Amino acid sequence: MAFRGVEDFNHSQQDLTGVLVTNLGTPDAPTTSALRRYLKEFLWDPRVVEVPRPIWWCILNGVILNIRPRRSAAAYRGIWTEAGSPLMFHTREQARQLDDRLQQRFGGQVRVEFAMRYGNPSIGSAIERLQQAGVRRLLVVPLYPQYSGATTASTFDAVAEDFRQRRWLPELRMVNHYHDFPAYIEALAASVEAHWQHSGRADRLLMSYHGVPERYLRKGDPYFCECHKTSRLLAERLGLADDEWLTTFQSRFGREEWLKPYTDATLKSLPGQGVKSVQMICPGFSADCLETIEEIGEENRDYFLESGGERYEYIPALNAEPLHIDALEQLIMTHLQGWLLDEVVDGKVRQSLAQAQGATQ
Repeated sequence: MAFRGVEDFNHSQQDLTGVLVTNLGTPDAPTTSALRRYLKEFLWDPRVVEVPRPIWWCILNGVILNIRPRRSAAAYRGIWTEAGSPLMFHTREQARQLDDRLQQRFGGQVRVEFAMRYGNPSIGSAIERLQQAGVRRLLVVPLYPQYSGATTASTFDAVAEDFRQRRWLPELRMVNHYHDFPAYIEALAASVEAHWQHSGRADRLLMSYHGVPERYLRKGDPYFCECHKTSRLLAERLGLADDEWLTTFQSRFGREEWLKPYTDATLKSLPGQGVKSVQMICPGFSADCLETIEEIGEENRDYFLESGGERYEYIPALNAEPLHIDALEQLIMTHLQGWLLDEVVDGKVRQSLAQAQGATQ
């Protein structure tokens, strides 16, 4: 096996620290062929669908990839922009702002790249760019506040698979979760309060998270618990009473039981309980995407209004809002301790010593 390296490597190149920001992924275009490529990569990941491979291969290639790409392409066309998919341009902007901030803070010793777990830019291509730049310490930041094997662990799988092919491996750290990180909770709370200031409050605040099969919880995945902790901390920060908020789970797929309560079923039932107005927020999504814009912003709105609801509002994801970038910067700074921070301090000490020695000569 030939291991990948840097051609004509310069051994005097300055060692840098890299930050790799990742998200789930997006198709290259809102077309059936692009969706087929994307869904094949996404749904074949054993972290995403835990079904024996021979059985799942037949279902995926014989049924799903012949039906779902066309339907998904139509949905993506409804949210596509000149800058591409919302998830792509929001993640790109998050990484750009973080790179600007860390470059200013550390004088060019940090390089930030972004990648998608599925689709482009790939994790392997981002690691290649970082290694070419001289990155010898790498912090991976999956933008999933709540840990799940289907998301965070899958990101680790992709990083590890890339490392298996490289000659020189960087030191590695990875942010597993930040569901209770104070700056993240504050950014969520500020977004809700800003919405309230503009539109007033509703009868209920629903916090909707992407669902996973219920059996993952039984096997030890902490996702369900971390979602509930995020909701509790956000409700406490907003001063909400117990009957003013709910945690629900969306986007289920297949026939087995997923985490409950389901978002769509909850919205259909609330008007019959006297709840006429709801506001929705999706704390598990760091950037708006198909699941927030189309599923929560449109599809579930119809469920609520058709069931007798009168007012439905979606509070956008944090995207590249300043408080979100603040929170991510603080998170990154926390995980860089012992690498870059000490190095910068030591550099200043060495500089002071050199100046002092020069003054005494």
